[in-house]
Amino acid sequence: MTKLTALIITFNEEKNIGRCLQSLSGLADEIIVVDSFSTDKTKEIALKNGAQVIENKFEGHIEQKNFAITQANNDFIISLDADECLSNKLYKNIEIEKNNHFPNKAYSFNRLTNYCGKWIHHSGWYPDVKTRIFNKNDASWAGENPHDKLVVNENVIAKHLKGDLYHYSFYTISEHIKQIDKFSDIAAKEAFKKGKRGSLFKIIFAPGFKFVRDYLFNLGFLDGFYGLVICYLSSVATFLKYVKLKQLNYQKHLQ
Repeated sequence: MTKLTALIITFNEEKNIGRCLQSLSGLADEIIVVDSFSTDKTKEIALKNGAQVIENKFEGHIEQKNFAITQANNDFIISLDADECLSNKLYKNIEIEKNNHFPNKAYSFNRLTNYCGKWIHHSGWYPDVKTRIFNKNDASWAGENPHDKLVVNENVIAKHLKGDLYHYSFYTISEHIKQIDKFSDIAAKEAFKKGKRGSLFKIIFAPGFKFVRDYLFNLGFLDGFYGLVICYLSSVATFLKYVKLKQLNYQKHLQ
């Protein structure tokens, strides 16, 4: 049987980390939590659930996840966020692949998000395909912070497994709004570093386009009240990203 290492990066995830680790019990041969010096009980809960905890300064989601890969003792890795966990069906299908020595070098599956207690099946949030199992010699994390993306080698084709990865995103709308402010800051700064500009055209039209796409074309209205909230706040996030990017470029011009 090929051994599997589970990697999770954390910061103040005491509400979620226990559920995540318990869903990996009996499947992962090694569990490593890379923690950014949490001030809550994250580390304590992780240790109680049999994880090894490594503390590392947070430089960005991409950087932290790539650092985590270097700590794994096994070639095959399953990478989860602390607010995610495996469904029973997904667990069983991963177990089958593991018992067969992981014949593929990467595996993907659908992520289903729980928002304020409701499972969201539309709104551009599902199926939300994620590649999260991979051979560490054939993949690395890239993308643009705070939105990391696993990039596999050109010759690697990820096999899609049945079963959902459960994602417990926000418990309140206020949490969502706070994250939008935080993540739009990070996204604007990353775009600014790459020389991008926040044009008035994007500020005016990109948020509206995103709302129409997610609420109408991606059937967000079928998710009811929370579908409306998600689609609207997603458009606000787009607006804030481009406004903050525009401001950064304006401030640079004044210097």
